[in-house]
Amino acid sequence: MHALSRPLIVGVTGIAGHALAERLSVRGGHVLGLSRRSSSPVAEVEGLHADLTDADALRDAIAGTRPTSVFLTAWARQDSEEENIRVNGGMVRDVLAAAGAEGTVQHVALMTGLKHYLGPFEAYGQGTLPETPFVETEPRLDAPNFYYAQEDELFAAAREHRFSWSVHRAHTVVGYAVGNAMNIASTLAVYAALCRETGRPFTFPGSRQQWEGLTDMTDAGQAAEHMIWATDSPSAHDQALNVVNGDVFRWRWMWPRLAELLGVEAEGFDGTVRPLEEQTAGLGDVWARIAERENLVESDLDRVASFWHTDGDLGRDIECLTDMSRSRLAGFTGYVRTLDAFAAVFDRLAADRITPHVRT
Repeated sequence: MHALSRPLIVGVTGIAGHALAERLSVRGGHVLGLSRRSSSPVAEVEGLHADLTDADALRDAIAGTRPTSVFLTAWARQDSEEENIRVNGGMVRDVLAAAGAEGTVQHVALMTGLKHYLGPFEAYGQGTLPETPFVETEPRLDAPNFYYAQEDELFAAAREHRFSWSVHRAHTVVGYAVGNAMNIASTLAVYAALCRETGRPFTFPGSRQQWEGLTDMTDAGQAAEHMIWATDSPSAHDQALNVVNGDVFRWRWMWPRLAELLGVEAEGFDGTVRPLEEQTAGLGDVWARIAERENLVESDLDRVASFWHTDGDLGRDIECLTDMSRSRLAGFTGYVRTLDAFAAVFDRLAADRITPHVRT
């Protein structure tokens, strides 16, 4: 069978997993979607359910499904990097042990990110870092990192079960998902709604470096297309691959344009970092009020916004630019304008009553 005839998406309800489900479901294969409890809203996806940290449950859920490829897009944040390594490395090991036992897997695509170059949450952006743009040939940093543990488990499983692999290192992902731990688009849409409700300006929360310097991002659809392309392209097998949209921008250019899309007044960087977690502290009741009045589907602020993660992205004091040459030379031609990616997600969030419609 073809590698994409029975793909298994691990973390199917997340940002990248949802984008994969939408794209794989129209290709004619039988798509399997694994998550802990919820099923994919994509009707064509067969739902599998298991706690991804429970090896026995994973084995039972995957037994008999005969996946031909595996897309690993899930992770679980822990209180320390040691625990991140134990839990997330173990998750990759146990998923691939269960899938590999089926004897049908031809390729596994693992999605990670730029913390490969920037370090883990506990030492983020510290020490001697590689120069930008980041390239895949950079050696690992001298710090514990759960991305490294995930890669090592992938390599070991590939040797044991004889499948090809690819690692996809994304920058901040713009995509559609609810309840996701790393969702900048919904976070900014929710922040804008809180600003409109309270009469506050849409204040840039981050650092001077992010405000003035060049950066890039990754659309979830771009990441999904990249992973599908790599699975189907021998030129992309058995290597790590950066994946970003292809454009670059400065937040001082992007921020007022996002404010216009979201119907709020933009306020730029004034020399002081103003984290979203501080700006939105105590506004859970305000969001609940908005949700009730606008008939939104989720009244829990923590389910629709990940202020901590967006603060991490926008508060960095280092330049983050990503080289795509390896993928381009191997044949990947995907391109997305980041402003368009934001606009599409904002529209979808409002259409699905996750965030309020912007009234002009």
